[in-house]
Amino acid sequence: MRSSSRVASSSGSSGWRRARRGSSVLFAVAAVAITVAGCGSSKKEAETKSISASAKQTISFAISGLGAEGEASQAEAKAFEKANPNIKVKVEVLSSNSTTYLQQLQTKFEGGSSTPDIFESDVTYPAKFAQAGWIKPLTSFKPETGKFFEGEMEAGEFEGSVYAIPWFANPEGLFYRTDMVPKAPESPEELVEDAEKAMAEHPELKEGLAFEGHKYEGAITSFLTVAPAFGGKLTAEEIATKGNIEALEWLHDALYKNKIAPTAVTGWEEGQVEEEFVAGHTPFAIDYPFVASVVEEEGGPAKGHFAYIPFPAGPNGEPGAALGGEMLGINANSEHSAAAWKLIEYLTTPEVQIERAIASGDPPSLPSAYTEALYKKAPVFKAVKTLNGYAQPRPVSPKYLEISEFLQNAFSSVYANSASPKSALEEAASRVESLEG
Repeated sequence: MRSSSRVASSSGSSGWRRARRGSSVLFAVAAVAITVAGCGSSKKEAETKSISASAKQTISFAISGLGAEGEASQAEAKAFEKANPNIKVKVEVLSSNSTTYLQQLQTKFEGGSSTPDIFESDVTYPAKFAQAGWIKPLTSFKPETGKFFEGEMEAGEFEGSVYAIPWFANPEGLFYRTDMVPKAPESPEELVEDAEKAMAEHPELKEGLAFEGHKYEGAITSFLTVAPAFGGKLTAEEIATKGNIEALEWLHDALYKNKIAPTAVTGWEEGQVEEEFVAGHTPFAIDYPFVASVVEEEGGPAKGHFAYIPFPAGPNGEPGAALGGEMLGINANSEHSAAAWKLIEYLTTPEVQIERAIASGDPPSLPSAYTEALYKKAPVFKAVKTLNGYAQPRPVSPKYLEISEFLQNAFSSVYANSASPKSALEEAASRVESLEG
């Protein structure tokens, strides 16, 4: 799911972005819809015949249209039509509100509609869509999965088959002030020391670390940014593990022991974290690449004095980043799957992805699209490529909506100091186990 956020090129043009967020209301609505839909459309899928890509036809492409992103999608559709005169692309602009967008798609899928033929999907949806039988397996098209970032490709797979192709990849990582922290911290402990030192030396700082601690999807991605540093990994089977518990203990201690983060983070989403960093209130912030463009455009203390890196690894872990972004899927009932696949191939070429990144700020899903030409337009993309190499997906499960609710409850209770990290994660693991069982 997505919320408005920005990434911009150095030319100053902003692309409005949707990170990957949503409310508990959305989770509840989607969970009910998926349960009702069941898994009964596999027969329909087998009966659907695809028109040859060489035939004259029109395909529909559903997007969530937002500013520069919507404009980029329209431009790409026109360019594709020029290269493929027999295929017309009708861009269907659905709601820019993530909750409404998902509901619009679900209404079409539940009704057995053959349109849209191709659609964009948040990285957390493919498994749910696949189990419901709404999305076509793409294995028959022999996708080159190895050319994409591994974490995002993993998000598009279900039960051994590929169901969605990465469109753009938006990782969450760590921003820090290079004028207050001259050298990037090399461990979580060093980050705490650097934050404490910066707070002592710079009275204008209000905290040492800002992160999303509100009870919503962002609490999961901010945790997932930290977890790998302690050897943690968040899957349906790996919740109350040693690494995850240690990661959540570190975040809890940031509030109540080391006190480098304020208890106010229990109400912060990525927008508030951005504001704290841009205003010069914190030397460290866990957030998305769009913060870089906001700093450069709006100015302030951080302008020209920041870096974007993976969360530093501990002795038993690796650098951390959380996966965000959008994917492309094909409606299981589409009669134009061959032409839809041809459009997906076009949208995931390096040239097109570079153009989109410059026009809208969407980070490419192809490592090969990260070139010097792109860095010249927006240097932050060099850091984005590094983070995408580490980015971990959230639990890939058709029941992710429910899993997300359990995890949000766990993190919220810890940040409110009403439960220990171990007990909170064990409770979440128990609920997920019952759900999966």
